[in-house]
Amino acid sequence: MKAEVISLAKQFHLSVLSGGKFASRYDNSEECILEVLRAEAVAREKKAIADRTKQARLPTFKSFKEFDTDFQKSITQQQLSTLESLEWVEQAFNLVLIGPPGTGKTHLALAVGNKAVEAGYKVFFATMDSLMHILKTQEISVKSAARVRWINKCDLVIVDEVGYLPVSKTEANLFFSLISQLYETASVVITSNKGFSGWAELLGDAVLATALLDRLTHKCQVLTFEGEGWRIAHRKNIF
Repeated sequence: MKAEVISLAKQFHLSVLSGGKFASRYDNSEECILEVLRAEAVAREKKAIADRTKQARLPTFKSFKEFDTDFQKSITQQQLSTLESLEWVEQAFNLVLIGPPGTGKTHLALAVGNKAVEAGYKVFFATMDSLMHILKTQEISVKSAARVRWINKCDLVIVDEVGYLPVSKTEANLFFSLISQLYETASVVITSNKGFSGWAELLGDAVLATALLDRLTHKCQVLTFEGEGWRIAHRKNIF
């Protein structure tokens, strides 16, 4: 490939050509250009997905197809299909998943997150504990500040394990501020082992809990997970 072609490709950030290894199957110049542009579009989309995946910080890949509705009978295939469509994300609806540990809440939240990243949405995932660390250290940590900037740009924010660990007054206020900031601009997915009646105790302030839930549940679907945890039901022994 001519050095001038590679130089111009680098100038215009055409990654497929700038590597110098692209060889067209066509002699016709128009068909060749079209092939190059298609290859460039595919390469850029792959890179965009990789970048969004990295920013999302999803700990593992989970899909809707893997979700076991035979085990978690409180969730139906119709509900899964509706969630998978992501139309609710486009409308900035929230999703709250409530139930005991191990019943599939995090799996479903991750399935939503992975699907949204693939569909082009900006996503962020964190446990409640790690989110509080980010919010509390944003003034002194460059990394935390960058995370907060990304959260504020996101279409979908997933907060896992709300209610599993104690929350201080400062953390409760930070959580309320975040939910208020995201209100009607992004979809929030929350997984929790506590029903809404226990959130006043969780946050240590009944008034704050009421105000938070008012914003969170204005446009919201609540799904309740029932039964024993999957890990308990499928535990393995040494002997």
